Amino acid sequence: MKVLNLQCQHHHVFEGWFASEDDYQSQRERDLVECPVCGDITVHKMLSAPRLNLLTSRLDPAPVQNTELAANNVSSEPDSQVPATLESQSAWLKMVQHVIANTEDVGPEFAEEARKMHYGETEERNIRGQVSREETLSLLEEGINVVPLPIPAALKGSVH
Repeated sequence: MKVLNLQCQHHHVFEGWFASEDDYQSQRERDLVECPVCGDITVHKMLSAPRLNLLTSRLDPAPVQNTELAANNVSSEPDSQVPATLESQSAWLKMVQHVIANTEDVGPEFAEEARKMHYGETEERNIRGQVSREETLSLLEEGINVVPLPIPAALKGSVH
């Protein structure tokens, strides 16, 4: 099993598990490797230290460094090119999961449902769905507050 540290073009860092380097390359060529945060398929490997199982390491195990701690050691200077920390990615994913768990998915009927609630035609409730950019702007012009929220494909299934 090969564990790779990966990063998308939006600087989200994540881990991928593959049977071999060939397996990784094959999946990447077929656009099967995607960022779990934003769904981006432009992914590259990051440098990572190999872990060797030597006799000395079995006798005197070195403490394994938590990847979350390693990510927090990245420069904290505000810079749009600095990779997002695992902590912020985790917080964002938890927020998305909370939204999914506490809203009704109305799919492509989002704009119609939002308007019905805004104009008092139906009871207000928490909803989510899909609209075009133009429809989003139209809703905002009508005074209907909406917030675009990209949901990773991995989270679009049922909530467990």
